[in-house]
Amino acid sequence: MTGLSGAGKTTLATALYEAMKHRLPALVRIDGDEVRALFGNSLGFTESDRRLQIQRIQNLAAMLDGQGLVVIVAALYAHPDLLAWNREHFSDYFEIYLEASLDLVRGRDPQGLYSKVDSGEMPHVVGVDMPWHAPDNPHMMVAAADDLDTGAVVRDIMDRLPPLGGTGK
Repeated sequence: MTGLSGAGKTTLATALYEAMKHRLPALVRIDGDEVRALFGNSLGFTESDRRLQIQRIQNLAAMLDGQGLVVIVAALYAHPDLLAWNREHFSDYFEIYLEASLDLVRGRDPQGLYSKVDSGEMPHVVGVDMPWHAPDNPHMMVAAADDLDTGAVVRDIMDRLPPLGGTGK
């Protein structure tokens, strides 16, 4: 699951996890912000640091996938080649793009990133002073909005997912 910072990736991934965990005990959720914190916030937000951050997430997800777990990942994939890597390396890969306008995510700004870049306090914000490359061909696109019915979106995702973990979903 990918989209700009503030698009709702964490919210949607958490809701999807909660809806599926009782039927799929081998389910895990990986959130980009949590992984960043897990590694002691040792990386910045430059392009190379962001790439390394995503590669950490990919390696963790690949390890879990290799052990037969179903992995939900919520992260900002700013580079098309990283999404292409996912398609090549994960079983039952299903890409969800949360499309959000810059106005919407700036208005939400849950981590204060956009206000920090506006004040000159923080550079390297994807979609502002770093390029954002929307996924070319996601399996599903969700138009982010403040009044988004998360439950309805979760049900739609679950209807579209391929059978996972031998449970038929």
